[in-house]
Amino acid sequence: MSAQESAPHSSQRIGVVAESAPGETRVAATPSTVRQLLGLGYQVVVESGAGAASGFGDQTYLDAGAEVGVAWDADLVLKVNPPSDAEITRLRQGATVVALLAPAQTPELLTALARAGVTALALDAVPRISRAQSMDVLSSMANIAGYRAVVEAAHVFGRFFTGQVTAAGKVPPAKVLVAGAGVAGLAAIGTASSLGAVVRATDPRPEVADQVTSLGGEYLPVDVAQEASADGYAKATSEDYDRAAAELYHRQAQDVDIVITTALIPGRPAPRLLSAADVAVMKPGSVIVDMAAAQGGNVEGTVPGRAVVTDNGVTIIGYTDLAARLPAQASQLFGTNLANLLKLVTPGRDGRAVIDFDDVVQRAVTVVRDGEITWPPPPVPVSAAPAAPPPQAAAAPEREEPRLTPARRFGLIGLGMVALFLLVAFAPAQLAGNFTVFALAVVIGHYVIGKVHHALHTPLMSVTNAISGIVVIGALLQIGHESRIVTVLSCVAILLTSVNIFGGFAVTRRMLSMFSKG
Repeated sequence: MSAQESAPHSSQRIGVVAESAPGETRVAATPSTVRQLLGLGYQVVVESGAGAASGFGDQTYLDAGAEVGVAWDADLVLKVNPPSDAEITRLRQGATVVALLAPAQTPELLTALARAGVTALALDAVPRISRAQSMDVLSSMANIAGYRAVVEAAHVFGRFFTGQVTAAGKVPPAKVLVAGAGVAGLAAIGTASSLGAVVRATDPRPEVADQVTSLGGEYLPVDVAQEASADGYAKATSEDYDRAAAELYHRQAQDVDIVITTALIPGRPAPRLLSAADVAVMKPGSVIVDMAAAQGGNVEGTVPGRAVVTDNGVTIIGYTDLAARLPAQASQLFGTNLANLLKLVTPGRDGRAVIDFDDVVQRAVTVVRDGEITWPPPPVPVSAAPAAPPPQAAAAPEREEPRLTPARRFGLIGLGMVALFLLVAFAPAQLAGNFTVFALAVVIGHYVIGKVHHALHTPLMSVTNAISGIVVIGALLQIGHESRIVTVLSCVAILLTSVNIFGGFAVTRRMLSMFSKG
């Protein structure tokens, strides 16, 4: 039983504290997420000024139902960044602190928290499984950071992203290379593509090619086999892959205008993607945004927290607060992720947090429990190897299928041509004309359908079904037949084809509306 399970007859207090890290603008709970916490049965107290940098004044928290006062003595303390040594001393024994703790990189922080006798939940340790997506703070912040990276690059680049043809001349589109197609990379690809840039992307996982293409980018493969990750997070690449990728980056550096790097490996320094030689061949005025600057950087020459200009006029942006540059949005997403986590650990909705170590999500995020370090957790596999085929008792000798020799193939083709000639020669003129139309429709239909994007196959088939409903005309012509049986069959045909027609167009409209902006 954890410390927060004591005093069962009263709800626990949640404290939302102000961030002390320099330049931090986010807050762990917004007025809207405070209402969610109150709905779980908790009492909420917000430290005065905690949300000021995000645009949330004390009065907005009071209007949401929270108190404004001392928050550090609460049962659960919510933060964005890890608590400092001085802040740890302000936590009462038995309390629970929830924040971004980076447990793999900061073992000394876990030791200090354990010494203080508290429980610590690391928001950046949420496993990459479907059930935990609503609590994945890293993905939420990476999404915002990827968008902001393009905004920062556009501000420094000083030119249009989209190509234009004007009376004053032609402006070519900007060329953008995104290294890494994770959450941040995909957000950057979508943002740069929506601004009109020519976007290219690389990633060790070839399965992300469709995602890159769907956002308007071009996937650049590195033709080296790479083992898949077993926990949903990025893993170190092989030497062969690194060598082939380095050649690709060097070629692209000479051509593109903007490079955005997003490669991170949990628990390890950021991998080096661009060397000084790669930066040296870039065109003057080019921009690099190194989103891994806080972990050492993907680019040689990156200075964390600053933008520097190289001797050949290339700007390397190493800002480590990209998400915090959109404070209101970042705080809202962060607070929502945190509220979803508290919903998981509050099964009774009674304002009592209960940590269940049998739940893989709760076990993964709990890095310290009642003064005992529980990091690292047992691995949570998110992908499985294909099951081995069942052994066969006695494999019967395989029979070799008769192979079609070239002589037989040409003989069958010739026989088919003769049969087609006889059919056209001796058939009625109307049948020959219908057959010709059918053959042309098959050929043309094959090439037309083959050029349609797979995402549009469903609306295409539904509208095709609607068009095929013109057979209702035949039923209408027969509905006045003197035979009662023919009349009944005509009515049934009209009913069924009407459903086909209206249903086909309804499905088409609904599917195509998914591709409409706004």
